[in-house]
Amino acid sequence: MMLRTVVFILFGLLGLTPVQAQDAPMAVSQCQAIARAVPGATFASYIPSAPAPIVLAQGTDQADLAAREEVRITYVGHSTYFIESPGGVGIATDYSGVHRPSRLPDVVTMNKAHSTHFTLSPDAGIEEVLQGWSDVPGEKIRHNVVVGDAYIRNVTTDIRSWGGDFEKDGNSIFIFEIAGLCIGHLGHLHHELTESHYTEIGRLDVLMVPVDGGLTLGADSMSRVVERLRSSIILPMHRPGGLTSFIGMLAGTVDVSYASEPTIRVSIRTLPKRPTILVPQGM
Repeated sequence: MMLRTVVFILFGLLGLTPVQAQDAPMAVSQCQAIARAVPGATFASYIPSAPAPIVLAQGTDQADLAAREEVRITYVGHSTYFIESPGGVGIATDYSGVHRPSRLPDVVTMNKAHSTHFTLSPDAGIEEVLQGWSDVPGEKIRHNVVVGDAYIRNVTTDIRSWGGDFEKDGNSIFIFEIAGLCIGHLGHLHHELTESHYTEIGRLDVLMVPVDGGLTLGADSMSRVVERLRSSIILPMHRPGGLTSFIGMLAGTVDVSYASEPTIRVSIRTLPKRPTILVPQGM
Protein backbone atom coordinates (compact mmCIF):
# COMPACT_ATOMS: atom_id res chain seq x y z
CA MET A 1 0.00 0.00 0.00
CA MET A 2 2.85 2.38 0.85
CA LEU A 3 4.52 1.69 -2.52
CA ARG A 4 1.26 2.36 -4.35
CA THR A 5 0.86 5.66 -2.47
CA VAL A 6 4.39 6.74 -3.43
CA VAL A 7 3.65 5.89 -7.06
CA PHE A 8 0.56 8.09 -7.15
CA ILE A 9 2.43 10.96 -5.48
CA LEU A 10 5.15 10.72 -8.15
CA PHE A 11 2.52 10.66 -10.90
CA GLY A 12 0.98 13.81 -9.46
CA LEU A 13 4.32 15.64 -9.27
CA LEU A 14 5.05 14.73 -12.87
CA GLY A 15 1.58 15.66 -14.09
CA LEU A 16 0.82 12.11 -15.22
CA THR A 17 -2.08 9.82 -14.68
CA PRO A 18 -1.33 6.17 -13.90
CA VAL A 19 -2.49 5.18 -17.39
CA GLN A 20 -0.26 7.76 -19.09
CA ALA A 21 2.72 6.71 -17.05
CA GLN A 22 2.13 3.04 -17.78
CA ASP A 23 1.28 3.08 -21.49
CA ALA A 24 -0.25 -0.34 -20.77
CA PRO A 25 -4.02 -0.69 -21.17
CA MET A 26 -4.26 -4.30 -19.94
CA ALA A 27 -2.60 -4.36 -16.54
CA VAL A 28 -0.67 -2.14 -14.16
CA SER A 29 2.87 -3.25 -13.36
CA GLN A 30 3.86 -2.81 -9.72
CA CYS A 31 7.48 -3.51 -10.66
CA GLN A 32 7.65 -0.97 -13.45
CA ALA A 33 5.54 1.98 -12.31
CA ILE A 34 8.14 4.03 -10.45
CA ALA A 35 10.87 3.21 -12.96
CA ARG A 36 8.80 4.71 -15.75
CA ALA A 37 8.00 7.81 -13.73
CA VAL A 38 11.65 8.49 -12.85
CA PRO A 39 13.83 7.61 -15.89
CA GLY A 40 17.45 6.75 -15.21
CA ALA A 41 16.97 5.89 -11.55
CA THR A 42 18.35 2.71 -10.01
CA PHE A 43 15.85 0.74 -7.96
CA ALA A 44 16.66 -1.60 -5.13
CA SER A 45 14.37 -4.48 -4.31
CA TYR A 46 11.86 -4.01 -1.54
CA ILE A 47 13.52 -5.43 1.57
CA PRO A 48 11.69 -4.70 4.83
CA SER A 49 13.91 -3.71 7.76
CA ALA A 50 11.73 -5.89 9.96
CA PRO A 51 9.02 -8.46 9.25
CA ALA A 52 5.86 -6.73 8.08
CA PRO A 53 3.05 -6.71 10.64
CA ILE A 54 0.35 -9.30 10.05
CA VAL A 55 -3.24 -8.38 10.71
CA LEU A 56 -5.36 -11.48 11.13
CA ALA A 57 -9.07 -11.57 10.53
CA GLN A 58 -11.05 -13.56 13.07
CA GLY A 59 -10.79 -17.27 12.36
CA THR A 60 -7.98 -16.86 9.82
CA ASP A 61 -4.98 -19.12 10.25
CA GLN A 62 -1.56 -17.42 10.01
CA ALA A 63 -0.12 -20.34 8.02
CA ASP A 64 -2.99 -19.89 5.58
CA LEU A 65 -2.01 -16.25 5.01
CA ALA A 66 1.63 -17.17 4.51
CA ALA A 67 0.64 -19.77 1.91
CA ARG A 68 -1.28 -17.11 -0.01
CA GLU A 69 1.93 -15.06 -0.33
CA GLU A 70 4.32 -17.89 -1.13
CA VAL A 71 5.72 -18.41 -4.63
CA ARG A 72 7.40 -21.77 -5.31
CA ILE A 73 10.32 -21.97 -7.74
CA THR A 74 11.86 -25.24 -8.92
CA TYR A 75 14.88 -25.59 -11.20
CA VAL A 76 13.92 -28.10 -13.90
CA GLY A 77 16.99 -27.97 -16.14
CA HIS A 78 19.07 -25.77 -18.47
CA SER A 79 17.13 -22.44 -18.51
CA THR A 80 13.80 -23.86 -17.39
CA TYR A 81 12.47 -22.86 -13.99
CA PHE A 82 8.98 -23.83 -12.90
CA ILE A 83 7.21 -21.02 -11.04
CA GLU A 84 4.03 -21.77 -9.10
CA SER A 85 1.85 -18.94 -7.87
CA PRO A 86 -0.14 -19.03 -4.61
CA GLY A 87 -3.24 -19.44 -6.78
CA GLY A 88 -1.82 -22.52 -8.49
CA VAL A 89 -0.71 -21.06 -11.83
CA GLY A 90 2.30 -22.97 -13.17
CA ILE A 91 4.81 -21.19 -15.43
CA ALA A 92 7.76 -22.86 -17.20
CA THR A 93 10.51 -20.55 -18.50
CA ASP A 94 12.50 -21.07 -21.74
CA TYR A 95 10.43 -24.18 -22.30
CA SER A 96 11.66 -26.70 -24.88
CA GLY A 97 9.69 -29.76 -23.78
CA VAL A 98 12.94 -31.57 -22.95
CA HIS A 99 13.10 -30.43 -19.34
CA ARG A 100 9.57 -30.92 -18.06
CA PRO A 101 8.19 -29.82 -14.70
CA SER A 102 6.22 -32.14 -12.44
CA ARG A 103 2.96 -31.16 -14.11
CA LEU A 104 1.78 -29.55 -17.33
CA PRO A 105 2.40 -25.79 -17.13
CA ASP A 106 -0.44 -23.33 -17.57
CA VAL A 107 1.99 -20.87 -19.19
CA VAL A 108 5.30 -21.34 -21.00
CA THR A 109 7.76 -18.69 -22.18
CA MET A 110 10.33 -19.37 -24.90
CA ASN A 111 13.40 -17.86 -26.55
CA LYS A 112 14.93 -18.98 -29.83
CA ALA A 113 18.72 -18.69 -29.44
CA HIS A 114 18.98 -22.49 -29.50
CA SER A 115 16.52 -25.37 -29.72
CA THR A 116 17.07 -25.97 -25.99
CA HIS A 117 15.05 -22.81 -25.27
CA PHE A 118 11.87 -23.34 -27.31
CA THR A 119 9.65 -25.87 -29.03
CA LEU A 120 7.50 -25.52 -32.14
CA SER A 121 5.10 -28.18 -30.89
CA PRO A 122 4.09 -27.37 -27.30
CA ASP A 123 1.42 -29.51 -25.64
CA ALA A 124 -2.07 -28.42 -26.70
CA GLY A 125 -3.14 -28.29 -23.06
CA ILE A 126 -0.87 -25.32 -22.26
CA GLU A 127 -3.09 -22.27 -21.84
CA GLU A 128 -0.58 -19.58 -22.86
CA VAL A 129 2.49 -20.07 -25.09
CA LEU A 130 4.54 -16.87 -25.08
CA GLN A 131 7.30 -16.55 -27.68
CA GLY A 132 10.12 -14.15 -26.91
CA TRP A 133 10.41 -13.14 -30.57
CA SER A 134 8.11 -12.08 -33.38
CA ASP A 135 7.66 -14.16 -36.53
CA VAL A 136 7.24 -10.90 -38.48
CA PRO A 137 10.66 -9.41 -39.46
CA GLY A 138 11.25 -6.03 -37.84
CA GLU A 139 8.35 -6.40 -35.42
CA LYS A 140 8.83 -6.26 -31.65
CA ILE A 141 6.86 -8.87 -29.72
CA ARG A 142 4.88 -7.53 -26.75
CA HIS A 143 3.17 -9.56 -24.03
CA ASN A 144 0.86 -8.27 -21.31
CA VAL A 145 -0.90 -11.38 -20.04
CA VAL A 146 -2.84 -12.07 -16.87
CA VAL A 147 -3.36 -15.73 -15.98
CA GLY A 148 -5.02 -16.27 -12.61
CA ASP A 149 -2.95 -14.40 -10.01
CA ALA A 150 0.08 -13.95 -12.31
CA TYR A 151 0.80 -10.96 -14.55
CA ILE A 152 3.41 -11.62 -17.26
CA ARG A 153 5.14 -9.09 -19.50
CA ASN A 154 8.34 -8.97 -21.54
CA VAL A 155 11.19 -6.63 -22.45
CA THR A 156 12.90 -7.42 -25.76
CA THR A 157 16.67 -7.47 -26.33
CA ASP A 158 18.78 -8.20 -29.40
CA ILE A 159 20.13 -11.65 -30.13
CA ARG A 160 23.39 -12.75 -31.74
CA SER A 161 23.01 -14.89 -34.85
CA TRP A 162 25.25 -17.82 -35.79
CA GLY A 163 27.02 -15.54 -38.29
CA GLY A 164 27.91 -13.03 -35.57
CA ASP A 165 25.36 -10.36 -36.52
CA PHE A 166 22.69 -9.13 -34.10
CA GLU A 167 19.00 -9.69 -34.73
CA LYS A 168 17.03 -6.83 -33.24
CA ASP A 169 14.50 -7.78 -30.54
CA GLY A 170 15.06 -11.52 -31.00
CA ASN A 171 15.19 -12.33 -27.27
CA SER A 172 12.85 -11.47 -24.40
CA ILE A 173 13.40 -10.89 -20.73
CA PHE A 174 10.18 -12.20 -19.20
CA ILE A 175 8.91 -10.65 -15.98
CA PHE A 176 6.41 -12.38 -13.70
CA GLU A 177 4.57 -10.30 -11.13
CA ILE A 178 3.12 -12.61 -8.50
CA ALA A 179 2.05 -12.02 -4.90
CA GLY A 180 3.86 -8.68 -4.77
CA LEU A 181 7.11 -10.20 -6.09
CA CYS A 182 8.83 -9.15 -9.31
CA ILE A 183 10.55 -12.18 -10.87
CA GLY A 184 12.70 -11.74 -13.98
CA HIS A 185 14.18 -14.32 -16.39
CA LEU A 186 16.96 -12.92 -18.62
CA GLY A 187 16.51 -15.58 -21.30
CA HIS A 188 19.48 -15.95 -23.65
CA LEU A 189 20.86 -12.44 -23.07
CA HIS A 190 23.61 -11.55 -25.56
CA HIS A 191 24.48 -7.95 -24.67
CA GLU A 192 24.56 -5.58 -21.72
CA LEU A 193 21.36 -3.68 -21.08
CA THR A 194 20.73 -0.04 -21.93
CA GLU A 195 19.14 2.60 -19.71
CA SER A 196 15.94 2.07 -21.67
CA HIS A 197 15.97 -1.65 -20.84
CA TYR A 198 16.48 -0.98 -17.13
CA THR A 199 13.61 1.50 -17.16
CA GLU A 200 11.30 -1.00 -18.86
CA ILE A 201 12.28 -3.77 -16.47
CA GLY A 202 11.91 -1.79 -13.23
CA ARG A 203 12.37 -3.62 -9.95
CA LEU A 204 13.27 -7.32 -9.84
CA ASP A 205 13.24 -9.12 -6.50
CA VAL A 206 14.20 -12.49 -8.00
CA LEU A 207 16.50 -12.71 -11.01
CA MET A 208 17.14 -15.83 -13.14
CA VAL A 209 20.47 -15.32 -14.86
CA PRO A 210 22.46 -17.46 -17.37
CA VAL A 211 25.96 -18.25 -16.08
CA ASP A 212 27.54 -20.06 -19.03
CA GLY A 213 30.54 -17.72 -19.17
CA GLY A 214 30.26 -16.71 -22.82
CA LEU A 215 27.49 -18.44 -24.78
CA THR A 216 25.28 -15.61 -23.58
CA LEU A 217 27.38 -12.91 -21.85
CA GLY A 218 30.79 -13.27 -20.28
CA ALA A 219 30.90 -13.41 -16.49
CA ASP A 220 32.17 -9.82 -16.17
CA SER A 221 29.40 -8.36 -18.35
CA MET A 222 26.72 -10.49 -16.73
CA SER A 223 27.92 -9.48 -13.27
CA ARG A 224 27.48 -5.80 -14.21
CA VAL A 225 23.89 -6.49 -15.26
CA VAL A 226 23.24 -8.29 -11.97
CA GLU A 227 24.82 -5.52 -9.91
CA ARG A 228 22.68 -2.90 -11.63
CA LEU A 229 19.43 -4.83 -11.15
CA ARG A 230 20.17 -5.24 -7.41
CA SER A 231 17.86 -8.23 -6.98
CA SER A 232 17.48 -9.85 -3.57
CA ILE A 233 17.67 -13.42 -4.91
CA ILE A 234 19.83 -14.36 -7.90
CA LEU A 235 19.11 -17.80 -9.38
CA PRO A 236 21.75 -19.11 -11.82
CA MET A 237 20.79 -21.21 -14.84
CA HIS A 238 21.83 -22.40 -18.31
CA ARG A 239 25.21 -24.10 -17.81
CA PRO A 240 26.86 -24.92 -14.45
CA GLY A 241 30.36 -24.61 -15.96
CA GLY A 242 30.31 -20.82 -15.62
CA LEU A 243 28.96 -20.72 -12.08
CA THR A 244 32.32 -20.46 -10.30
CA SER A 245 33.47 -17.52 -12.46
CA PHE A 246 30.14 -15.79 -12.04
CA ILE A 247 30.27 -16.10 -8.24
CA GLY A 248 33.87 -14.91 -8.27
CA MET A 249 32.97 -11.76 -10.20
CA LEU A 250 30.42 -10.82 -7.53
CA ALA A 251 32.54 -11.83 -4.53
CA GLY A 252 32.17 -9.39 -1.67
CA THR A 253 29.01 -7.77 -3.05
CA VAL A 254 26.61 -10.70 -2.62
CA ASP A 255 26.10 -13.65 -0.34
CA VAL A 256 26.09 -17.20 -1.72
CA SER A 257 23.77 -19.95 -0.55
CA TYR A 258 22.79 -23.43 -1.74
CA ALA A 259 19.17 -24.59 -1.75
CA SER A 260 18.46 -27.35 0.76
CA GLU A 261 15.35 -28.54 -1.10
CA PRO A 262 14.38 -28.94 -4.78
CA THR A 263 11.68 -26.28 -4.49
CA ILE A 264 12.55 -22.78 -3.30
CA ARG A 265 9.79 -20.99 -1.41
CA VAL A 266 9.87 -17.20 -1.42
CA SER A 267 7.60 -14.33 -0.47
CA ILE A 268 7.91 -10.57 -0.16
CA ARG A 269 8.35 -11.08 3.60
CA THR A 270 11.19 -13.59 3.33
CA LEU A 271 13.52 -11.85 0.87
CA PRO A 272 17.09 -11.74 2.19
CA LYS A 273 18.36 -8.38 3.42
CA ARG A 274 21.50 -8.69 1.27
CA PRO A 275 21.59 -9.79 -2.40
CA THR A 276 22.11 -13.54 -2.44
CA ILE A 277 23.10 -15.99 -5.18
CA LEU A 278 20.95 -19.00 -4.39
CA VAL A 279 22.20 -22.08 -6.25
CA PRO A 280 19.27 -24.45 -6.82
CA GLN A 281 19.47 -28.20 -6.53
CA GLY A 282 20.27 -29.73 -9.90
CA MET A 283 22.33 -26.78 -11.14
